[in-house]
Amino acid sequence: QVQLVESGGGLVQAGGSLRLSCAASGRTFSSYSMGWFRQAPGKERDFVGRISRSGGSTYYADSVKGRFTISRDNAKNTVYLKMNSLKPEDTAVYYCAACSGYGCFGRNEADYWGQGTQVTVSS
Repeated sequence: QVQLVESGGGLVQAGGSLRLSCAASGRTFSSYSMGWFRQAPGKERDFVGRISRSGGSTYYADSVKGRFTISRDNAKNTVYLKMNSLKPEDTAVYYCAACSGYGCFGRNEADYWGQGTQVTVSS
């Protein structure tokens, strides 16, 4: 069982930056690939990016590539999402997910979800 708790969301102006954190419980954090997803009102939960178990490999949605960066600290059981050059269309609830093996490329691959943190980007 893995429990995930996101933090760091808030209100920011367009062009600004935020860093989200996702803290995981349990001793098996490093055995999970980790992903970030987001869900805007009335829309589906979309893939943002993922990071491999070791942190050596990342992959991003085209919409955030070059602006967002995922990292992880396995010693702290935490994964991060650094968001730069934020746009109003980035407004959403952001969720982290833990996925077995090499997954987290899609929401159906998530084994565990956090509760989400709201990010609002004003124009």
